Amino acid sequence: MISPGYPAEMPFFVRGLAAAGARVIGLGDQPVDALPHLARDNLAAYWQIPSFGDEHGIVDDIIRRAGDIDIDGVESLWEPTMVLAARLREALGVAGMTVEQTIPFRDKEAMKRVLDDADIRTPRHRSTTTIAGVREAAVAIGFPIIVKPIAGAGSSDTYRVDDQAALEEVLPRLGNVPELSVEEFVDGEEFTFDTICANGAVLYENISWYRPRPLIARSLEWISPITLALRDPTVDHLAGGRAMGHAVLDALRFRDGFTHMEWYRTFDGEVVFGEIGARPPGARTVDVMNYTCDTDLYTRWAEAVVLGHFTQPVVRSYNAAAVMKRAQGQGPIRAIEGLGRLLSEFGDSVTSVDLLPIGAHRRDWRQTLLSDGWVMVRHPELASCIEIADRFASDLQIYAG
Repeated sequence: MISPGYPAEMPFFVRGLAAAGARVIGLGDQPVDALPHLARDNLAAYWQIPSFGDEHGIVDDIIRRAGDIDIDGVESLWEPTMVLAARLREALGVAGMTVEQTIPFRDKEAMKRVLDDADIRTPRHRSTTTIAGVREAAVAIGFPIIVKPIAGAGSSDTYRVDDQAALEEVLPRLGNVPELSVEEFVDGEEFTFDTICANGAVLYENISWYRPRPLIARSLEWISPITLALRDPTVDHLAGGRAMGHAVLDALRFRDGFTHMEWYRTFDGEVVFGEIGARPPGARTVDVMNYTCDTDLYTRWAEAVVLGHFTQPVVRSYNAAAVMKRAQGQGPIRAIEGLGRLLSEFGDSVTSVDLLPIGAHRRDWRQTLLSDGWVMVRHPELASCIEIADRFASDLQIYAG
C-alpha cells in the first residue's frame, strides 16, 4: 500500500485491507513514527523511502527489498503515486492496472481522447505547455473556458475564464503548472459517479450532488460547500449520468477498486463528462457515502480488491451531506455561533461535527477542501436533508481574528 499515512483517509483503507485478510506492507516517505496509529497498527511492515520523486529508483529499491516475499498486489489511492503503483505491478509481475491503463486516469487530455473515441460527450478541449498555446486554445474553443492542470486533482489551480482580458489576468498564476488543459465551460449542475469494482463488475455505485459546483465554491470564500450523497442514484433525471459512468469505465478498461467521476447535467438535460480518477473521492466524502448506507466502504473496497466480492450487502437508507465551513476573518478561531441551536433542532440527523477549536489558526480555504471543519447530516427524505444541510451552511458561523 503506497502512502499508507497520507492523505488523511489512507489509514482507514489500510485497516480495511487488514480486515479483509491481507498482510499489508506500507511504502511511504514518512518516518514510521510519523504514521497515524491506525496505519501503523494495521501494517505488517513498513518500507520508508526518501521521497516519491524517483519512480524508477523506487522500483529498483522495492525489487531488492521484496526478495523472496510473494507480493500479490500493489495499491495506491493517492493521485501522485498511481503511476508508481503501476510501474511496481509491472516490475513485480502482479495483476492490476498497467502504466498504459493508468495514464488516462492521470492525464486529462489522454483521458478525453479515449472517451472521444468511444463517442462519450466530453467538453471541447486542448492541451498545451505554453502561454501562447493557452491563448490559441481559447480562440479555437471559444469563451467561456476552463483552464486547469493536466494532472491535477479536484479544482486546485482551476479557473473559469470568460473573455480575453480575464485570461490575461489568470495566465500569471499558472507559471507553476507544467501542462494545462483548456476546455469548454459546461454550464449546469455538477454531480459525481463513484464506484467500487471487482473483476470488471460494479459492486457499489454512488451519485453525489455538489451544491454549488466546486468551481464556484473555490471562487467565493463566504460559501459553505455541500456534497450531498443521494439515497437513490437511479432517479430518472440522473439516468444519463449513470449510463455515461458505466460507459466511461468500459472505455478506460477499469476492473478493480475505487473510481471517482465528475460530470455535468446542463439545464436542457444534456450530460457531459468532466473527469475521472482511479481513486475514492476526497474531502471525507467516503464518510458521507458510508452514512447513506451504514456500512464501511473502506473495508468494502478492500474486500473488492482482495477477495473480489463484498462480504455483506450495502443497502442505501439515507441521503447524507457534508457541509464544509469557512471562518470569517483571518488568524485564530475566536467564536463559533449557532451550533448549539442547530444541534437542538436537528441533532438526530447530525452524524459528525468536526470544527476547528477556539484558538486554532484557521486554514487557507484555497488550499484545502476541508476548510475550517465540517458538519455531516443525513435524512431519509431528500428535501429534509437539503433543508438541514442548508441551515448548517447559513446559520452556523465561525469567526477568526
